[in-house]
Order: sequence, then structure tokens, then C-alpha cells
Amino acid sequence: MIDALNEDTPRALTPEPPPEPAPRPESASPSTDSADPGGPASPTGPAAVPRETLRAALGLYLDVHAHPELSGAEARTAECFAAHLAGDGASVTRGVGGHGVVGVLRNGTGPTLMLRAELDALPIEERTGLAYASTVPGTMHACGHDLHLASAAGAFTLLAQSAETWSGTVLVVGQPAEETLEGAGAMLADGLYERFGTPDVVLAQHTAPLPAGSLAHGRGPMLAASAALDVVIHGYGGHAGTPQLTVDPVVTAAATVMRLQTVVSRETAPSDQVVLTVGSLHAGSRGNVVPDGAELSITVRAATDQARERAVAAAIRIVRAECAASGCPRDPEVTVVSRSPALLPDPATTATVRAAHEREFGPHRVAEWPGSMATEDFPSFATEGVRTAYWMVGTASPRQWREARAAGRPVPPNHSAEFAPDVRTALPAGIAAMATAARQLFKETR
Repeated sequence: MIDALNEDTPRALTPEPPPEPAPRPESASPSTDSADPGGPASPTGPAAVPRETLRAALGLYLDVHAHPELSGAEARTAECFAAHLAGDGASVTRGVGGHGVVGVLRNGTGPTLMLRAELDALPIEERTGLAYASTVPGTMHACGHDLHLASAAGAFTLLAQSAETWSGTVLVVGQPAEETLEGAGAMLADGLYERFGTPDVVLAQHTAPLPAGSLAHGRGPMLAASAALDVVIHGYGGHAGTPQLTVDPVVTAAATVMRLQTVVSRETAPSDQVVLTVGSLHAGSRGNVVPDGAELSITVRAATDQARERAVAAAIRIVRAECAASGCPRDPEVTVVSRSPALLPDPATTATVRAAHEREFGPHRVAEWPGSMATEDFPSFATEGVRTAYWMVGTASPRQWREARAAGRPVPPNHSAEFAPDVRTALPAGIAAMATAARQLFKETR
């Protein structure tokens, strides 16, 4: 979901990484002793995560990373997450909006806070070389959802074990199908808020290629509004030697792809942020046959919902016009597969959470996030006046950071086959960041 940062990243996004942890022997999994944040290299926040809490969260992370499941098929992942929550005293409901998991812990009167993490992985063949790499061919946790789950589980453990420090209700949600932008809506449609209570605030965090142990907050749109379109162009097939007897959908598709580039370059104001990508084009199977059809998959991303809708309307108009210009025998089929609004966390809640993070981690480890044209469906939870807070958690180890900078290339980003968070530093940071935010909001939310 999250885009890469490169050597042009603003300095505000590149805080000094924490010192390199002491070397550890290679093993089949990261050592829990190495993962223990009690050493001098750890920031203040992660240092507060008890060893046993971190050990259990690390076990969940390793298990989920090695056994990834695609969107809509997250049965095993959901069960692992549910078992962890139940073990810490949550009342757990499974099967909400698909494989969604909801854990509830009520602790007297007070606000309701929801901690959200995602269950699904991506159709990517892992190339990290990790001893605990994916055992599922062609499937990988390349977006950090495994780290999100483990962090939310660890934060819940901390809250459950310190019930005397807060009052209210915690909802912990394991959301399915985030990568297809369907899961949040499916859980809401299945009565998430009606069945478990409408939260006052929903919290989420996301891994990003920043130095591990650091966090980043934004002051405007964190992530883009998006739409996904599937297009079928209908031609009239035939022999490659008699093109005059055909209506070639390949030519139509090629013209469509090229014309779609003008949506950004000629129909979007330079002050607007819009990205249009044709990520998939399929047509035909042999060079001597003109096929009957072509299929395209298009994504539109924009900093505002309004700019997204203008770009979507322009894309549909261009597809139809190119098909008409080619004399296609049938109108094209254009399906808007998904829409997601821009992610705009509540400013006051964000300020509260950021201040708490700066106190806990130190201000030098809390950076500015300028926004990204990546997208996700988390904004769907901001309905009925529900406020949201959302921040980034760095995953790049000092070694990864230095090697990437020395080589003049970006750290392997989310959605890369080489995406490998430094779990020893990133996991305790994720646990501490979520627990710190929740505790502060329990104090201040009425």
C-alpha cells in the first residue's frame, strides 16, 4: 500500500536511525533476546514493552509472516489473531465481514477506542532470504500487515495487563481484504458498529520505509483517494493477414492507454495531485490472430475525492471514445471495482497522539509525513462522526538504511519482494506507539 521513499525524500522524513543493535547469531527466527528493547539502542517507548509481551507478539508475527493468505482467504491468519486476543481476556467474535475478527475488552465507563490491523497478504513471491520467509508460493506479507497485527496484539496485551490505568472499552479489529479495498466496508455492512459499539476514535498505523524505531505523522491527507476500474474492449477477431476484416482491440487498447495519460497531463490542474496507472493489459494469445477483446485494469489516485471523481469520469469518457473511434462492434464494459476516500485523520486527535508519541519516543524520532499517493480503505471507518488517528512506523534497520543510501537506491519498499522489516526494532516500536496512543486518548476522550 505504501510507496517507497528515495534519495529525494525531504529531510523531515529521514530522522537519524537508532544505533545498530549488537550482532546476534543467525537462527531460524529473530532472537527474542535481540528483540528485547531493554538495551541502550532502544527508544524510550519500546523500552517499556515487557519481554514476555514482546515474545508473544513476535511469535504471532513469525507465524503469520511464514503463512500469508490473500484477501478474502485469511482464515488461518484470523484464527491466530483471534486466539491471541482471547488469551489476553478479550471476548472474540470471528467471521465479521468475511474473516474479520473483533476482540472486545470492557473496563468500566469511558470512551470506546478501536485498534485496527489488517489480515491479508499480497500475490508476490518473497525474495528476502529470511529464515522465516513465506512458505506459501507466490504469496507474501509485503505490506507489513503481519507487523500491524502483531503490534495491535501486543498493545492489547499491555492494555489488558494495566486495566487500572484506563477506563472504557477497547475494540481490536483484524480486518480482511484491505489490499482489495473491500474489507472495511464489508465489516461495517456486517454491523461492526451496531454489534460492538460505535467507537469514539479508531487508531491505525502502517509500516513505511523509514528508519526502524521512528514514527511519522501527517498534517493533511495521509493517503490518497482512489478508484479501480476494470475495462473490457470488444473487437472483432480474425486472421492477422486480413486486418481489414477485423476490428483490432489491441490497437484500440493501445490508443486508450496512451490517451489516458492526458487525464493527468492535460485535464488535471498542476496544483492537483493525481496519478492514473494502467496496471494490466491483456489481449490475445498468438501473433497471427487478431483477438476478439482486450482487458485493462486502471487505478486512479488523487489527493482529494473531487479530483479522483473528475479523473474517473475522464477515464471512462476516453475509453468509450476510443472504442467508438475504432468502430468496435459493442460498447466497452467499464466496471468501477472499488472506491476509497482520501485518508484525513482528525487534526485534534492527531495532535494529541503525536504529542504523546513525542513524549514517549522523543521528538527526534517523530517525523513529518508529507502524504502519499498510496491508498487504503481505513477512511471507511470514519463514519457517523467517528474520529481517526493514523501514523507511520519505520521498518528499515540502520544497516538497510546505510546500504541503500550508499548504493543510491531506495530501501526495499512496501509491495516489494524484498520488503523485510527490522522486526527487532519495528515491532516494539509498533506496540509502544499503539499502546501509548490508546492510553492518552482514554485520558482525554469524553
